[in-house]
Amino acid sequence: MLRSCRRLGFLLASGTHLKPASDGQVRRVLTQGGCISAQRGRLRAFLSQSSSSSSSSSSSRSGPDASSSIGVRLFAGTGGPICLTSPCTGRRAFSQGPAGSSPGIRLRTRLGVTLLIGAGILGAWWYVRSEKQLKHRLQRLEQLKQAAVGQGDFHLLDHTGRRRSKRDFRGRWVLLYFGFTHCPDICPEELEKLCGVVRELERDPALPPVQPLFVSVDPERDDVPAMARYVSDFHPRLLGLTGSPEEVREAGRAYRVYCSAGPKDEDGDYIVDHTVLIYLLSPDGLFLDYYNRTKDETQIADSVRKHMKAHRALFPDSP
Repeated sequence: MLRSCRRLGFLLASGTHLKPASDGQVRRVLTQGGCISAQRGRLRAFLSQSSSSSSSSSSSRSGPDASSSIGVRLFAGTGGPICLTSPCTGRRAFSQGPAGSSPGIRLRTRLGVTLLIGAGILGAWWYVRSEKQLKHRLQRLEQLKQAAVGQGDFHLLDHTGRRRSKRDFRGRWVLLYFGFTHCPDICPEELEKLCGVVRELERDPALPPVQPLFVSVDPERDDVPAMARYVSDFHPRLLGLTGSPEEVREAGRAYRVYCSAGPKDEDGDYIVDHTVLIYLLSPDGLFLDYYNRTKDETQIADSVRKHMKAHRALFPDSP
């Protein structure tokens, strides 16, 4: 009886004189809460009967269900009637969670839900960002296609004497540079950088090979033997291309390359002023990007990787 009273916290206290309550009213207050008045002797008899039935029923139960038995606590008062209240019968605080659940489990559940929601938001952001970048690259490809840079064909001789055209390199990624073999410093530096990018990309077997090309803008001095001697100092797959003055001009014009030979010195030597850029061509032969002297090998290699990842064939017969 006392243990049941401690569990539910009913309170009996002396009150003012009220009309005596019936047994049904007392039961209602014990189960639902309220305030009634009853004669002390009659109430004690009812509580005694209730405690007997509660103790017999609770003895047959175990665990959390045993706490549902009804109990009261009597406090001695004056000789008048008694006020009975039950302010919180049958209620459970929402913050306590389901019966039998532990705080650790509830905390882990909340953390798990939070992590799942955060991962979903992060994944959605990454997907939208990737799609936006891909859309931007495709739009740039269309703009380059409309600009007609590098879409024309060329017909030149390689450093082995074989006739080459742009179609020979379809299906391969190409890094292209225009220069001349008598260049004192800029051309060797740029060609070394270009070949360094090719070597760095070759370290990744998952990437397709990149073909390095060197086109002369000085056909008068850069014949086939001169090109063969020059390209051998850089990369075994570097291909030197030359031709007649008209063929060289046509190739340069397709890529908007400016070149102009300077005055000759007393030894007959001269410098050719020309555009200093490395061009990237896609497997469909389209100009994709260019890199000036401020770009180093790592930056160019990273850019080429991104273009490879975003590449979409623009022509039906392209790979």
